[in-house]
Amino acid sequence: MKSPIRVAVTGAAGQIGYSLLFRIASGAMFGPDQPVILQLLEAPIEKAMKALEGVSMELDDCAFPLLKGMVLTDDANVGFKDANWCLLVGAKPRGPGMERADLLKDNGKIFTTQGKIIDAVAADNARVAVVGNPANTNCMIAASHAKRLPADRFTAMVRLDQNRAQTQLAKKAGVDLTTVQNIFIYGNHSPTMFPSFAHATINGKPATSVITDSAWLQGPFCEIVGKRGAAIIAARGASSAASAANALVDHVRSLVTPGAIHSVAVKSNGNYGFDANIWAGMPVKTTTPGSYEVITSYTMDDFAKSKIAATNKELVDERSFVTELLG
Repeated sequence: MKSPIRVAVTGAAGQIGYSLLFRIASGAMFGPDQPVILQLLEAPIEKAMKALEGVSMELDDCAFPLLKGMVLTDDANVGFKDANWCLLVGAKPRGPGMERADLLKDNGKIFTTQGKIIDAVAADNARVAVVGNPANTNCMIAASHAKRLPADRFTAMVRLDQNRAQTQLAKKAGVDLTTVQNIFIYGNHSPTMFPSFAHATINGKPATSVITDSAWLQGPFCEIVGKRGAAIIAARGASSAASAANALVDHVRSLVTPGAIHSVAVKSNGNYGFDANIWAGMPVKTTTPGSYEVITSYTMDDFAKSKIAATNKELVDERSFVTELLG
């Protein structure tokens, strides 16, 4: 049996956390032979810590063979100590009447602190995956305060958008979703993100030759994927939780699986016309567990370039809102 890895999770008693922790402990994220120690962080609020205690009791009651220990804390210095993976799920939600700039600044302060602490106390091989929105910019903020850990250790999740896009293409084509491949998400995890359908394949054929309705691909398809989160809130009265947790499992599982090709928000370094210093979704190939290289070989048509320009502008604007929070 391998030595346990330490997995820190923020917002651990929240809805996404509740859907996530049992998947990690069961082996779905890191594999059936990788023991884990869960380091669970919550806000320093009595109600939140009490809820976390209840979650830990349920984890105990599941008797997961791979779960070798738990740490419950409201102290980030304890929660991130020696962590190999830091899953930053917790973030302040956008409230009624709140402007996006206000949300960026409020959450930016959280991720400033977390970035500094992770850099100071996490394991030397630590990787960070950001889910808390606005995920791309929160990831950029956290990474900007890391002096020891390199920028490529910090990723933000666009896998939920990829999963949504894959399913929508499969439904439109009337095929099993496993036949849909190479659908990648570019840009922000927001309604401006771009699901690059021109490079996708269905049963090995170009998706655009199977789905010939270009007006649907350029219009309703992009809109459905981009606004799916809002549609779920309207339907169930709460944000995506189980699907977000599942996407984070997929995000990390692909990052620890050499050869996996998938969508991740990473420091763009100017690829695909993005500003070099923002975190943008793009296709990557996992090289060794936890490491990846950006796939830069895809060419973009004029429609794709216009969509990428729009999502890049949003990310640059978000950065301008939080300039004072960057390290």
